[in-house]
Amino acid sequence: MDTQFETFSEDERKTLKNYVTNTTKNVFALRNLPEVIKGALFSRYSRSTLGLRSLLLKDFISNEEMLFHEISGQGSKNQTLAISKAQNFYDRILDGYGDDSIGELGSAHIAFESVSMLAAKGIEDARIGGSPLEKSTRYVYFDQKIDGKYAYYREPVIMATGYKELYIKTCDMLFETYSSLIPKLTTVIAKTFPHDPAISKGAYNAALRAKVLDCLRGLLPAGTLTNMGVFGNGRFFESLIQRLGISNLSELNDIGKQSFTELSKIIPSFVRRSEEDHRHNIAYKKFMNDMSDDFADLSSSFTTTKKQTADPFVKLIKSNDNAPMNVAAALMFPYCSATFEEIKDKLKEASAEEIHSILEKGWKHRTNRRHKSPRATEHAEFTFEITADFGIYRDLQRHRILTQERQLLSCGLGYYVPEEIKGTDMEATYIEALDKAKIAFDQIAKDLPEEAQYIVPMAYNIRWYFHANLRALQWLCELRSQPQGHVCYRKVAQDLAHEVMMAHPEFKEFFNFVDFDGHVLGRLDQEIRNEKKKQMKESLKP
Repeated sequence: MDTQFETFSEDERKTLKNYVTNTTKNVFALRNLPEVIKGALFSRYSRSTLGLRSLLLKDFISNEEMLFHEISGQGSKNQTLAISKAQNFYDRILDGYGDDSIGELGSAHIAFESVSMLAAKGIEDARIGGSPLEKSTRYVYFDQKIDGKYAYYREPVIMATGYKELYIKTCDMLFETYSSLIPKLTTVIAKTFPHDPAISKGAYNAALRAKVLDCLRGLLPAGTLTNMGVFGNGRFFESLIQRLGISNLSELNDIGKQSFTELSKIIPSFVRRSEEDHRHNIAYKKFMNDMSDDFADLSSSFTTTKKQTADPFVKLIKSNDNAPMNVAAALMFPYCSATFEEIKDKLKEASAEEIHSILEKGWKHRTNRRHKSPRATEHAEFTFEITADFGIYRDLQRHRILTQERQLLSCGLGYYVPEEIKGTDMEATYIEALDKAKIAFDQIAKDLPEEAQYIVPMAYNIRWYFHANLRALQWLCELRSQPQGHVCYRKVAQDLAHEVMMAHPEFKEFFNFVDFDGHVLGRLDQEIRNEKKKQMKESLKP
């Protein structure tokens, strides 16, 4: 649809075409603009009678104080310097329109290279507003050396103590074991599941490699170096930097400082409150440190005297009362003129069959897992306690729409041994490596409990909790139970669904696309599809 109220001269259209995708329609996108300009522009937009393009011309491009052409990169080789000169102007705009909401109008991509897997989890803990993507342990071999050294984080506090040699020796041992078992396990699995000539060799090899690396990732310590990319808005990055700054781990502190430095070159106005000396950051750090100190004083009263279990489990420990009725009421609400309480009062008198009939309308038209259920399903909430290996936690922790917290990594809750290794001559080697890691961890953890986490292999179990609503849980369970997923987190996803269905049978059909089957070479079907896509693309090339 063309706009009827906004007209531009030929010169204005020519200028605008550099920054918007069209100059006539009422739906358009911005381009070729730094994040700080886009954020300030949208801030003004919310309180202006002008259209966005007119506002861009009048208050930004034609405003001499803005240094617009230098900042947009059109008239200056030093864009960073130009942005710095105009920073006070942008800050006045953002301060005047509310930092918290406006902080979501600027965004950036940032790369974190050669950070530990433990640090990656710390970064991913800041979930809302950010999208992380981490190097995969199932597609990438982690046995390569850099300058003759295995790629794991040399924690500086440990390196400055008498534990240095023990730490290095143990991490080297874990990597050497991981490396030595790759060819052996590949041979064993290939013999057990030989290549079918009807399946492309490329798809089979990719699935075989994923299977082998999925089995052996448990040997990698939490200090293993990885790469990750994160896209997020300014509000997300401000919160992330503040969270990293209060960590007791020096690696996270350093990542936070570097993040602030680099993001200040791209979205300075949006992260300025996370600067180390900013009053908001200082106040936040005091609040968090004081609270942590209080809980640390109390923690000894809650230390268990029971023997720690070594068996992984998923347990539903709480769900809200009348969850099925609450969801049924919420499903009905948009289609009624009654209040929510009136609807609930009426449903209190309904039979189980009538409640089921309402719930059925919320799931029966779904034909695949990508059809997300109505938001009414958010009225059922569940809290789970999970004990499973750190590798599983790494996979499931990335889900953003839930509340979760974990305890410190340790070697006290047992570890996972892949079925493919059990009963082979590799089992003793695998177990010996994990046992040696526990001995080293126990020594270091006596003095350095948080730093000792870096040496914990991914096969060791940790304990955490999930608090999620039915809608988020449905997405998680259906996604993470798919055949191409890791066998361990597939089991957790299946157990989460089972726990809910046992507690509330009324919700069973909301998990229709959870895959409860077992899959041997889980990636195989997906790799076959990938091969077919590649072949099709090749056939279409001129």
